Amino acid sequence: MLAIIRILIMALFILFSCIIGLLLCIVKPFHKNNVHIIASWFGTMAKMLGAKLVITHHSEAAHCGPAVYVANHQNNYDIFTLAAAVPENCVSLGKKSLKWIPFFGQLYWLSGNILIDRGNRSKAAGTISKSADKIKQKGLSVWMFPEGTRSYGRGLLPFKTGAFHTALNADVPVVPVCMSSTHKTIKLNRWDNGTIYIDILAPQPLDKAVGAREHATRIHSIMAARITELDAQVREK
Repeated sequence: MLAIIRILIMALFILFSCIIGLLLCIVKPFHKNNVHIIASWFGTMAKMLGAKLVITHHSEAAHCGPAVYVANHQNNYDIFTLAAAVPENCVSLGKKSLKWIPFFGQLYWLSGNILIDRGNRSKAAGTISKSADKIKQKGLSVWMFPEGTRSYGRGLLPFKTGAFHTALNADVPVVPVCMSSTHKTIKLNRWDNGTIYIDILAPQPLDKAVGAREHATRIHSIMAARITELDAQVREK
């Protein structure tokens, strides 16, 4: 019964948030802070899932300016958990097919996020270039999931290089965002689903003398180690 109530509340929340968000975006289409505002709304729903979010920031991350944020992507609950960590003046990169989802897709596009056609390599490369241009011209940050898909309990998957090419082209640092594992830890029929830790790590400057693949491998190791530490914190509670 609790699971049914939660699903209904979440469905109504998404519907009303999309409607209100669309009104906001019609008034301020593609505004650089739309994504942060709307993501903050969605992040409040972690409480409805019975989860407590603990978000920490490295002191340097709070004032690093435009950057490419890279986060681990686990499951569909990320929209209610990881969304709470999206900073101001930040847009995300998502697949083009999202725009066909009623209400949510239109909100995702109008709020200023960048759509990528993953099925077309040349168009995808053009989108990466467009992302770098937005960073340089508008002072925006870009939020990306370098795994390219949800991991669903398989650990931190290998990284694709798009996020690192974007950071190198824009000459900005990469900021790793690590969230403790949530695979099978959130059960909708359970009141208390524990604590979820999200840690925004120190900005990682990228040396242009080093290729994107090497940077991806290095930052993957940093994030994998930190996620292991966050999971240990969950077990200790």
